[in-house]
Amino acid sequence: MPLTEDVPKCYAPIGGRRILDWTLDALHSAGLGDVVFVGGYRIERVQTDYPGLRFCHNAEWERNNILASLFHAEHEMATGFVSTYADILYTPEAVRRLVASPADIALLVDTDWRERYRPRTQHPQTDGEKVRLQGGRVTAVSREIPPDEAPAEFTGVAKFSARGAAILREHYRRVLASAAGVAVARGRTLPQAYLIDLLQRMLEAGVEMAAVETHGGYFEIDTNQDYELASRGWAAWAGR
Repeated sequence: MPLTEDVPKCYAPIGGRRILDWTLDALHSAGLGDVVFVGGYRIERVQTDYPGLRFCHNAEWERNNILASLFHAEHEMATGFVSTYADILYTPEAVRRLVASPADIALLVDTDWRERYRPRTQHPQTDGEKVRLQGGRVTAVSREIPPDEAPAEFTGVAKFSARGAAILREHYRRVLASAAGVAVARGRTLPQAYLIDLLQRMLEAGVEMAAVETHGGYFEIDTNQDYELASRGWAAWAGR
């Protein structure tokens, strides 16, 4: 608020354009022209303004979280896909490298995350979706990783090949079958779970995930302070 009083957060203007427009440009630059938008809050506005997108409606958006929201589009996953949060900014070049990864599952991670967090007094490093890396692979992804042990942060952009998507769906179904009313991670039941909660479970089960690094060129917009920081900082990356 007040930017989201009548429109979803992805409508917040950065550099004269909506976050969503920057996202679509980055995806299209990587050849990702078929975009499915999963939405709840004010989705009718997005449907009107972006008739070229396809939509999945998360009607329970006030009671669920990122993972459940993503799986409203499960029927779109079979041939592989790239998923992205809708309140972030990242460069087209980073998405192109992510898509080019030969891995079945690849996560875009920001190695300059500590520098980005330095002025974020309203969003401490402990809240970051931090990752551990080894030999070009992600070995852990969790908010609980101590900041000084995390060389990077997950940006919220991930690539799944058809095989990777099948693995993701298989692990989600396992959790769905066994986690009714049971905490998936840190007291969060399945409706409240984050995508990283499932990814961490998959890593613990031996699923490999490649790390595609971006060295900056990424902004997360969770607070009004984040919005001001992105408004000032994104211009340096937008023209690259």
